[in-house]
Amino acid sequence: EDEFLERLVEKTRHITVGNPGVENTMVGPIISRVQLDKVLDYINLGQEEGAQILIGGSTPNVAGLKGGYYVNPTVFSAVDPSMTIAQEEIFGPVLSVITFDEEDEDGLVAMANGVEYGLAAAIWTKDIRRATRMAKKIQAGTVWINMLGVVHPAVPYGGFKHSGIGVEYGVEAIETYTRLKTVWSNVGDLKIGWP
Repeated sequence: EDEFLERLVEKTRHITVGNPGVENTMVGPIISRVQLDKVLDYINLGQEEGAQILIGGSTPNVAGLKGGYYVNPTVFSAVDPSMTIAQEEIFGPVLSVITFDEEDEDGLVAMANGVEYGLAAAIWTKDIRRATRMAKKIQAGTVWINMLGVVHPAVPYGGFKHSGIGVEYGVEAIETYTRLKTVWSNVGDLKIGWP
C-alpha cells in the first residue's frame, strides 16, 4: 500500500493544471465558481471526517491561473467508504484511496456498490478473470479494466442508480429521444373485439 501511494503521489505531482487549449495541460478549470466552491468544500469535509490529504487540496499558485476556477489534483488516503468524499460525486480532481483485503472480492464489490451513484468504475489488476467477475457484479453503466475514460460513439455510455439522466452514444441514445406508440387500425370488414 505504501509503495502504491508513493507512486500515485509522484504521478499526481506531475499533472499539469492550466488552460485546456495548451497542449500539455492535463487538468483544466472547474466549470463555474459555484462548482469550484463545492469541490473545495468537499476537500475540507474530507479532512474534517478524518481523511488525509497526500497531495493537493488547494488552488494552484501558477502565473496566469490566478482567479481562475482551478483546483490542484488532490489525493486522499485513510478514506473510509462511509465518508462523504467516498459516497458523493465531487466533479473535481479529487481521488479517494480506499484500501481493502485483496482476498475479499465480494466485500470489495459490496463497497463499490455501496453508493447511490454508478456512472463508471475502473478495475486495475493482473487477474483478468477476477476483473471480469467483478465487472459483472459492479453496478455501473461503464466498467473499464486496466484503462480509463475510453468511449466510442457506437457504444452506449450512461449511469446506473442516481448517475446520469439516460444514455449517450449508440443506438440506445437515439431511443432516449423517442417515444414508442402503437396504433392499430381496422379499415376493413374484420370483426375484431366486437360480437
